[in-house]
Amino acid sequence: EVLQNHVLEAQVFHTEFGTGVAILTGALRFSLATNIDDLKLRRLPEVPGLQKPPPCWAVLSQDRVTVVLLAVGQELFLLDNTSCSVVEKFCEFNTGIRSPPKQMVWCTRPRSRQRAVVLAWERQLMVVGNSSECIRYPLGAGDAPRAPPHPCLLPIPAEASQEIFRIASMAPGALLLEAQKEYEKESQKADEYLREIREQQLLPEAVGQCIEAAGYEHEPDTQKSLLRAASFGKCFLDKFPPEGFVRMCQDLRVLNAIRDYQIGIPLTFTQYPTADPGIRAFPGLVLRRLYPLAIRICEFLRLPEIQGVSRILAHWACYKVQQKDKSDEEVAQAINQKLGDTAGISYSDIATRAYDCGRAELAIRLLEYEPRSGEQVPLLLKMKRSKLALGKAIESGDTDLVYTVVLHLKNELNRGTFFMTLQNQPVALSLYRQFCRHQERETLKDLYNQDDNHQELGNLHVHSGYS
Repeated sequence: EVLQNHVLEAQVFHTEFGTGVAILTGALRFSLATNIDDLKLRRLPEVPGLQKPPPCWAVLSQDRVTVVLLAVGQELFLLDNTSCSVVEKFCEFNTGIRSPPKQMVWCTRPRSRQRAVVLAWERQLMVVGNSSECIRYPLGAGDAPRAPPHPCLLPIPAEASQEIFRIASMAPGALLLEAQKEYEKESQKADEYLREIREQQLLPEAVGQCIEAAGYEHEPDTQKSLLRAASFGKCFLDKFPPEGFVRMCQDLRVLNAIRDYQIGIPLTFTQYPTADPGIRAFPGLVLRRLYPLAIRICEFLRLPEIQGVSRILAHWACYKVQQKDKSDEEVAQAINQKLGDTAGISYSDIATRAYDCGRAELAIRLLEYEPRSGEQVPLLLKMKRSKLALGKAIESGDTDLVYTVVLHLKNELNRGTFFMTLQNQPVALSLYRQFCRHQERETLKDLYNQDDNHQELGNLHVHSGYS
């Protein structure tokens, strides 16, 4: 059916079994496979009255059951293994907007599992649940939603922000913020607010609230206002540890850099510490090939080179070897010029990527920059450059590595070629003789015959006779 009618639409989905794919064919029939690693395509029942592709459909997977939900006109249908049934609506809500939304996605609260639908238009974002109320977020001209790499609507556990910005709040953080604003105006009210906080012995709490609240704010101006208030309050404390304030300033500079509209990674303060501890917020930057910014952030955070800059440069190099418009010589020189002898960089890993991309000569050039001979050998064997691998193994001085290559050569070459190869490598030949003396005495006779070494051949026969 697929060969005859082609695939009109497809959706990738994830289940407990792995990654699945669902397709809509030109015959307007749905088929799906719940695990692409064990491909079993299952055709679902026909949808009555379906004359053209549905305007929207989604795959839902729960409790080992995968179904397709689709809309036809005003009706909703649910397709399972055996039947197509009309289902009740989740909710009906009048948005008051005539144009259809650009995008709709499910949204679920992590703890309560309460479900809602998020709808996006050019200038507005709306969250609709199973009630008569909705939440509206106005969007600026440049804020039109794009498909994000991760969910960007998150409940923020920002009690400090709520305490400070609540109307008529008397929280210590709110009073400290007002005190700082009045101080900038050179008003005596600053002293009144400050005295009220200090009389209640809440100044440390006020400073802490302002620092915490700054982390959950996305507007840099609001962040600065809160941090200025915290800095102002710290001046009146004898022993307030500065580490939290410094770390927050640092983290916000990083978050603001990657939230910039030209980068567009809407990472929240809650998500930030849980990201990769080495590159932390940078996997998104690296995947988008924003290497200079990622490196600047690593240097700003003073991350150890092996955790930060080295990993980014290695990723850049693996991307560089895929550029087919550059010659092997150009790519190899560019990579070596950029990487040099940076700690934690493995040229053999980059060479492996080049070989996997079908660039064997580039891989060999890159291996020349690998200072550890032992790291070069496995890839050379994989590339069937066994004689070169043998030379590198001997250079390394690692007898186990030489044995590994010799035994690999023995299995790869015919007997005569194998012996001739060893003749040109005295170290390998000597080690192989030792191996044969203990493991393969008959092979040792062949070696002595090949060399016309009658003295050792005679000794071997005498020794065998006594044995």
